[in-house]
Amino acid sequence: MKEDQVVLEEPGFQDEEESLFQDIDLLQKHGINVADIKKLKSVGICTIKGIQMTTRRALCNVKGLSEAKVDKIKEAANKLIEPGFLTAFEYSEKRKMVFHITTGSQEFDKLLGGGIESMAITEAFGEFRTGKTQLSHTLCVTAQLPGAGGYSGGKIIFIDTENTFRPDRLRDIADRFNVDHDAVLDNVLYARAYTSEHQMELLDYVAAKFHEEAGIFKLLIIDSIMALFRVDFSGRGELAERQQKLAQMLSRLQKISEEYNVAVFVTNQMTADPGATMTFQADPKKPIGGHILAHASTTRISLRKGRGELRIAKIYDSPEMPENEATFAITAGGIGDAKE
Repeated sequence: MKEDQVVLEEPGFQDEEESLFQDIDLLQKHGINVADIKKLKSVGICTIKGIQMTTRRALCNVKGLSEAKVDKIKEAANKLIEPGFLTAFEYSEKRKMVFHITTGSQEFDKLLGGGIESMAITEAFGEFRTGKTQLSHTLCVTAQLPGAGGYSGGKIIFIDTENTFRPDRLRDIADRFNVDHDAVLDNVLYARAYTSEHQMELLDYVAAKFHEEAGIFKLLIIDSIMALFRVDFSGRGELAERQQKLAQMLSRLQKISEEYNVAVFVTNQMTADPGATMTFQADPKKPIGGHILAHASTTRISLRKGRGELRIAKIYDSPEMPENEATFAITAGGIGDAKE
C-alpha cells in the first residue's frame, strides 16, 4: 500500500522541480515505440535530459537501435526540451534548487559554503587516516536529517571499493544525532564494487534507482573513486585507457548529479610525486587521477592530519569558495567541531 501513496504525491512534486525529471515515456507521444524506450531504460537512460546527455554514437551502440531510430529519438527529445540558453538570472533561480548537506562540523560547513553541494561532485583527498571514510560515514547520517535552507533529508547510496564501510559506525553517529539506528541503516543503500567495470555498471543501477524514487535520494558516495582503477590498470602502457574509462565514469557521475539534483561525494587517495624533489615543492604528495579527475570534480578538498584527533581541511579547488582552511575533529559520533 505504501508504494501507491508515494506515487500519488508525485505530480505536485514535479511542478516544483520544474521539468527536472521529464520521464522518457513522454517520447511515446512523439512516435517512439515502447520497445525502443525500454532499450534506453535498460542502459540507464530514464529521462529526456538523459538523452540529451548521451551522444548519438553511444545511443547507436545500444543493442537494437539503428542510426535512423537514434536520430528520431534525438529529434523527439529536442522537441520536449526548450533550447539550452537561459539568462544568468533565470539560471540563478534554477540554482535555488541546489541544497547543501552538513558535514557535522560547523567550521567545515563554513569552508564549503554550507556543506556538500548538490548537482556537483565534491572530492576529498588525503593520505590514509585523514578522515575520508569517517567523513563519508558522517554524511550517511547527516544527509538524512532536515537541514538549513529547507533541506528535507533523504536516502543515500554508498558505493564502497575498499571494503571500509561499517554499519556499526553509522550507529555510533546516529546516537550523536539522536536518531533511530534501524531507520538510519534502512535509508542507506550499500554496494561493494570489485572492479572498475563493476563500479561503472553500478552507476546504471544508481541512475535507475534515482529515477524510480525521484527526489527521495539526496546523496551518492563513492569511497574511494580511484582505488579500483589503480588496480585494474597498471603501468604507463595502460594509463591512457585508464584515464579514458575514468573520464567516462566521472562524466556519468556529473550527469547523474545534475539530472536528479543529488550531491555526489567521492574520496580519493594520494600518491608520492617522484619528480617533486626536483622542483622543491613543500608537499610532494598529490591526489591521483591526474587532470581528468581534477577537472571533473567541482570542489576538491584536501585533508591532512593535525594534532591527535584533529584534521585540517583545505579547499584545493572550487568555483566559488576561496582557498581557506578549517579544522575539525574525528569523534566517536563522526566528524565534529574541534574543541579549542
